[in-house]
Amino acid sequence: MNKKELNISIVEEDEATGVKLRDYLTKRFGDCIRVSTFQDDESCLEKVDSNTHVVILNHSLEGTRGMEALKSIKEMNANTEIIMLSDKEDIALAIESFQAGANTTVVKGTGSRRKVSVHVKRILMAPIRIIVIELGLSQRIAMFLMSFVTVGIVVLFAMYIINH
Repeated sequence: MNKKELNISIVEEDEATGVKLRDYLTKRFGDCIRVSTFQDDESCLEKVDSNTHVVILNHSLEGTRGMEALKSIKEMNANTEIIMLSDKEDIALAIESFQAGANTTVVKGTGSRRKVSVHVKRILMAPIRIIVIELGLSQRIAMFLMSFVTVGIVVLFAMYIINH
């Protein structure tokens, strides 16, 4: 596996929908991502590990249901970003998803693949993730470096203001 890939799992009961989303993301991001599709939460949960970066999870799954799968994924890997897919706009569902650890909720329908793509791009381009991937550092060291750089920029800016 290429260490620069973002590993994405799509959990969608409707195989055609999962394949369309996989193909859309693969076309959009190319070799920057590796996408696996699953039709049920049990299959996905068997594959979740420390290298699982993103799970796109259908809320209305058969079996243990999407919310329970979300909680299980977060227990296995707290760093996994979760994008919940919902069949309908439901504020209570979105709040419950966020409380359980989801990063965002996308309502299925027109433009939903594009919305998922926007969230994947945000995750892919996050500065901490780029430092971890490109330099092979731990996430804690990358966060320290980002903090150090940010403070340095603020100090330089303050010195420039004071001197001019």
